[in-house]
Amino acid sequence: MTITVGNSPRTAEPVAALRAERNAVLTDVEQVVGTLLDGERARWRYDAGRALGLVDGIGDLCAAGGKRLRPAFCVSGFLAAGGRPGAPGLTELAASLELLHVSALIHDDVIDEADTRRGRPALHTAQSRQHRAAGWRGDSGHFGESAAILAGDLALVYAGRLLARTAPEVREAWADLSSEMLVGQYLDVAVAAEYDADPDTSRWVAVCKSGRYSIHRPLSIGALLAGRRDLEPAFEVYGRALGEAFQLRDDLIDAFGDDESAGKPTGLDFEQHKMTLLLALAIRRDARVRALVLPRAGGIDRADADELRALLVDSGVRAEVEGRIDDLVARALDALERSPLDAGWRRELTAMAYEVAYRDR
Repeated sequence: MTITVGNSPRTAEPVAALRAERNAVLTDVEQVVGTLLDGERARWRYDAGRALGLVDGIGDLCAAGGKRLRPAFCVSGFLAAGGRPGAPGLTELAASLELLHVSALIHDDVIDEADTRRGRPALHTAQSRQHRAAGWRGDSGHFGESAAILAGDLALVYAGRLLARTAPEVREAWADLSSEMLVGQYLDVAVAAEYDADPDTSRWVAVCKSGRYSIHRPLSIGALLAGRRDLEPAFEVYGRALGEAFQLRDDLIDAFGDDESAGKPTGLDFEQHKMTLLLALAIRRDARVRALVLPRAGGIDRADADELRALLVDSGVRAEVEGRIDDLVARALDALERSPLDAGWRRELTAMAYEVAYRDR
């Protein structure tokens, strides 16, 4: 994969044999999730058929695609640590991370009032439409949101069930990951409500919400399953830096991308007055941005979004965030070079870093 940063092309080719080995495990991970959901459908089909709406909602979101980023890094951490494909507990651990992510996405769509996810109606939207079409009593929107909260909780229960036979230290690390993700989500909401244009706070939210949860913890948990605690320092530096870069890229895609390529509505950070690093820097730097966004009680509507995008470019903030992504990727790759990993896995994790940080660029 070749990435151009500034005027300098960067090339990082994946290691075909290692990637094929990991992808074979990820295929098994999909089967673990599918088997679990099939069992739940059989369990509830006759005694509580209405509950299939929750199970199918989870299954539909799993089947709609997605990057499978967290399972991929978990399996990579395990294999890079010398673990072998087919080892007990690996597929279940990776599947639990995907179901945790599905839980977060279902809840996130409610929090962000997002109508679609991965090109399909979000779970709360689908449930609201069903309620409205059937002419049921009560408020359709509230029904949809209630169903989504319960479905997200159910996905979290399923994730925990897959860890039942996992070693205690792995379950403890998984609990740290899940609690950090939830705290990060709350901080995201709280900082948006406060509208505190503090770049340091925005960076911390990115680290807590995504840096640890998306890459650092999955890698470290995979290595822990393989019995390699010694890889934690390198994976922490690599994962936190790359995870922050991943979140900053997500912020840029939301601001400047399109719905189709993103797989979800873009521009929601503006509408939901999210205090991303992009916006925090712009507010601090440019009086025109302050005049546009600060007098509003809510977020930026789509009518003014183009003006804000132009200001983010004109003020140099977009370029600054791109530069920070470059710096974070360099930090992540330096950690790899200093790590005790073999050369093949250093190359593969380098390729993964470029794919994560420069996607949809």
